[in-house]
Amino acid sequence: MTVLERIKEVSKLRGYNLTKVNEMAHLGKNTIYSWKTKEPSHNNLQAVADVLGVSVDYLLGNTDEMHSNKKDDKKVADLKDIMKEFEIVQFDGKTIPEEDLLVIERIIKGLIDDQY
Repeated sequence: MTVLERIKEVSKLRGYNLTKVNEMAHLGKNTIYSWKTKEPSHNNLQAVADVLGVSVDYLLGNTDEMHSNKKDDKKVADLKDIMKEFEIVQFDGKTIPEEDLLVIERIIKGLIDDQY
């Protein structure tokens, strides 16, 4: 599986199209699509991995473990555990969908990254 195919696969799992991932990673227009014919830079690949919550090694096919290697992931995981412990899985009496929880997680990761 190519890098582009892995990115497409994970993007679909996260509910994103490649244009959205490209935008969230702050890459130039159609950068990810260009990886069909050329190698991505490490910085760009890291930005996409961060957006998707996976490691660069996963995107490169060096591992089948999708988890990110970032040190701050434990803090986010701890926060998700706290939310579950305090039953913060509802808003306005409605269950928060899993995809929305993923968005909340990415926002929190961004806040954590900005502080460290």
